Amino acid sequence: MMIKIEVEGKGHAIGKLDDRNPKTAQIIYDNLPLEGRALIWLEEVYFDIPLTIEYENPSKKATIGDISYWPPGYAFCIFFGSSQPYSEVNHIGKIIENLEIFQEVEEGDRIIIDRVE
Repeated sequence: MMIKIEVEGKGHAIGKLDDRNPKTAQIIYDNLPLEGRALIWLEEVYFDIPLTIEYENPSKKATIGDISYWPPGYAFCIFFGSSQPYSEVNHIGKIIENLEIFQEVEEGDRIIIDRVE
């Protein structure tokens, strides 16, 4: 399952959803497109999405490029640097192309997630 994450006016990245949290990944994929306004926490871009998903295989650690869902905040997260999650997340994939775009994201930027057709 491939996704495109567009940062309006700045470009896009490509992500690949994986099987670390397959139920979470499938729910998000089935509900695309989704969009939100960027928030920044350390080296993480995140935003609320209108989905309530429980913890599946939660992790306290992230690696650069992880795409995750944070259940307490109903948030879609992209870890573009070495920062770690505020609390446990469900990892659902990895950015495989153009990760560096997230260094340019500013709070309030519109982000649209959709399937790669």
